[in-house]
Amino acid sequence: MKASLRLGFAPLAVLLAAFPADAQPQPQPAAPYTVVETGKTYKRLQDAVNAIGGRIGTIRFMTARFQDCAVQEAGDITYVAQEPGQSVIEGVACEGKAALVLRGRAARIEGLVFANIHVGDMNGAGIRLERGNLTVSQSWFRDSQQGILSADDPRSTVTIDKSTFSGLGTCEGSGGCAHSLYIGDYGALTVTRSRFETGRGGHYVKSRARRVAVLNSSFDDSQGQGTNYMIDLPAGSTGRIADNLFVQGENKENYSAFIAVGAEAREHSSNGLTVERNDARFAPGVQRESTFVADWSGDQLVIGANALAAGILRNDRR
Repeated sequence: MKASLRLGFAPLAVLLAAFPADAQPQPQPAAPYTVVETGKTYKRLQDAVNAIGGRIGTIRFMTARFQDCAVQEAGDITYVAQEPGQSVIEGVACEGKAALVLRGRAARIEGLVFANIHVGDMNGAGIRLERGNLTVSQSWFRDSQQGILSADDPRSTVTIDKSTFSGLGTCEGSGGCAHSLYIGDYGALTVTRSRFETGRGGHYVKSRARRVAVLNSSFDDSQGQGTNYMIDLPAGSTGRIADNLFVQGENKENYSAFIAVGAEAREHSSNGLTVERNDARFAPGVQRESTFVADWSGDQLVIGANALAAGILRNDRR
């Protein structure tokens, strides 16, 4: 893990301290996946997923590096590391999409690391979410084209807590940019106590969800390369963005704003979207002007008290 800017921001003290730089997961053992409810072990992740099928179940990953992937077609499955941060899924994408392709009722991810996922269309992700609810906790997404990429499911929700997104994003694909976290037209996205850093293109969080909550998290762009907004709500959204730290770096594709609302469409109302108690600044040595909240929606946003460094305008209409 690369050294990062010291945060010095009280609400972020609870961010995860897992995934040490010297962590060395072991090579994949013979049968590393256990379906907890039955005690049966499996050599392939797909076999463990198929064993649960449309039921509720838990797959426990041994401490190891896995060059493996799976597609969940049904059911409600929890994917959990035996020891948080010590089960690394890397380098393989199912269906040319992601390490986990999810289209069941629900999925929960606990303590896993997703790394080095690259595919031809430049959308290689740790998780491709196509349908259903998703909950992610104490997990790490790094050095891939995307961390999490979703389709549309307005009836479902995405919840991310205490997780890290590092070295993600690219604008090299013909279809546009990939992002650290991209959520389509979902019912709600909630991100808490999480860290976004060292982006490699696109936005750190791009969400078309009807409701959004981004709370007690950090966005460290000081080592970013060719990045764009910290948070982009391109179709409009209501909810709350609060108690976060934002650091904008030097190497930007677009540095005109930290947060963008309704830049592409007005599919959802942004009335009441509250942005308060955040800290926004430039990385050391960066001198420029930017806007904290750029608003294309024309709705009634609630921009409360935020600590903004010199050169950062509170908000503007575009």
